Amino acid sequence: MIRALATAALLASVSAPAIAQTSVVQSAPAQTAPYPNTIPDARDVAYPGTLTLDIDATDITRGIFNVKETIPVAKSGHMVLLYPKWIPGKHGPRGEIEKVGGLVIKANGKVIPWKRDPVDVYAFHIDVPAGAKKLDVSFNFVSATVGDQGRIVMTPNLMSLQFFSLSLYPAGYFVRRVPIQAKVTYPQGWTASSAVDAKVAGNVYSYDKTSYDILMDSPVLAGRYYRQLKLSDRVTIETYADSAEELAAKPEQIAAHAKLVDQAVKTFGVEHYDHYRFLLSISEELGGIGVEHHRSSENGTGLGYFTKWDEKATSRNLLPHEYTHSWDGKFRRGADLWTPDYRVPMRGSLLWVYEGQTQFWGYVFQARSGLVSKADTLDAYANIAANLDNRQGRTWRPMGDTTNDPVITPRSPKGWVSWQRSEDYYNEGLLIWMEVDSILREKSGGTKSIDDFAHIFFGGRDGDFGELAYTFDDVVATLNQVLPYDWRTLLKERVNDVSEHAPLSGFERNGYKLVYNDTPNKVTPKTATDLSYSIGLSIGPKGITGVMWGSPAFDAGITLADEIVAVNGAVFSGDKLRDAVKAAKGSKEPIKLTVKRGSRYRDVAIDYHDGLRYPHLEKTSEGEAGLDKLLQPK
Repeated sequence: MIRALATAALLASVSAPAIAQTSVVQSAPAQTAPYPNTIPDARDVAYPGTLTLDIDATDITRGIFNVKETIPVAKSGHMVLLYPKWIPGKHGPRGEIEKVGGLVIKANGKVIPWKRDPVDVYAFHIDVPAGAKKLDVSFNFVSATVGDQGRIVMTPNLMSLQFFSLSLYPAGYFVRRVPIQAKVTYPQGWTASSAVDAKVAGNVYSYDKTSYDILMDSPVLAGRYYRQLKLSDRVTIETYADSAEELAAKPEQIAAHAKLVDQAVKTFGVEHYDHYRFLLSISEELGGIGVEHHRSSENGTGLGYFTKWDEKATSRNLLPHEYTHSWDGKFRRGADLWTPDYRVPMRGSLLWVYEGQTQFWGYVFQARSGLVSKADTLDAYANIAANLDNRQGRTWRPMGDTTNDPVITPRSPKGWVSWQRSEDYYNEGLLIWMEVDSILREKSGGTKSIDDFAHIFFGGRDGDFGELAYTFDDVVATLNQVLPYDWRTLLKERVNDVSEHAPLSGFERNGYKLVYNDTPNKVTPKTATDLSYSIGLSIGPKGITGVMWGSPAFDAGITLADEIVAVNGAVFSGDKLRDAVKAAKGSKEPIKLTVKRGSRYRDVAIDYHDGLRYPHLEKTSEGEAGLDKLLQPK
């Protein structure tokens, strides 16, 4: 008893200080500091005057754009100028305001102080003095000169000029109600192309007066080496390259692009533009890009688009995808993605339609036009199906949640894409729409297909390049117009539910199934070693590019930070690793790798013995299957 009492006293003496410390009153603010919102909301009223832009784009050595802008004002007092933040086509707050420098605002010849909004850093507050009729704004846009600063948009031979980066606009107005006229001075001897027409005097392009939203949707591609390829009465490819040699398109190559236009117009029934200009850059210096616009698209590929045609099949999916967006994404746009200006946040709940169905049609049109062979298109489908079917992240994260990725992580690198997922609404959207096509064909006895949906949903008035918003209910209603079915339940499950496997029934109903064998997939780049579906590694010219979550390589502890330096005691090469996987089939010996991370080396053993596995689509029926019909030209 005495011992127990002593122990209790000792515990009490030890505990007392801790209790005393937690009872001390801590200093703490009662509430957050308030901040007033004095940025006016956009209203659907006309802006009183026309903005003018004067851009000097001649500093190709340092990559600096110099901007002078005039903004008429109707009254004195508080005013807010905005820099575009939420960029259409990028689905997120991607305006590069960090590259704006030297901002000066004047009225009546005197500098007006500006103050950045403490919450929305894309907004600048000013006080317009009495008697002022206009604001004179000047700044420069210091574009990236090395890759870690962002996309390179200016080189000695090429330029990607985006008006989003080179202008401010007045808060309080729908951007479609703000008139603007732009003038750009390019380097001597250069040509420039945009969806907005211009009067050209030497190296100065004076663009037609238009609305602010149309100018923002009409970027410029300019350069020293240029060739126009006419595809139809309304559509051209404005082709620019690092050298004149890269512009050497053969007649049959041009014809395949012309057939792309023909197949898209036949599918959708109308053209939602007065003219359409593919802005195509072929370069190893200008940053690559693929961004849709209503009457144009920005398409950036590496060297050899025309000159290495047989090697560059995968790069030819870009133009069909971006062209489809003129109908899907620009004309028809998810209601929560449409905004009246570039300050209102976009919500991408319907990106599985906007991007997913565009992805679907991009592959269909590449096959229908002959830009890419049917065999290569089938292998591309197989890669998509296998990647998503083996993506373990689908067991915890529904595809619909990845529509938030443009805001969560705007294309930033991820260490474990197969677990974290990343914008899967593109390719899983493709699988959903393949399933829709297969159900339409099956339930209608082959009389209906997704072409019928596209003709209704994306049709309308020819030449109308406005915007027509839609909701989930509109998608369901149009599908039921084509063929009554419980589309609502199907689409909600595919978008919102987690699952162990990708929705591959579209391929299966349409007469094909996903299989694996030791024959390499034809569309895998020759510079890559893709062992994703065997040991779980993919390797590019600069090292490991992917590790599949839960794969043998994952179990061995390999990450993107590792460099493989040896395979079974021999100096590493992609061929040696591939041979080691092949040799391990039926063996009991593991594949032994030496890997380096930083200054440390370690040996790892990959216990895998099923040989090489590459994905393919295998036909499961005799005669012409649904997928065969889908890929046939109209």
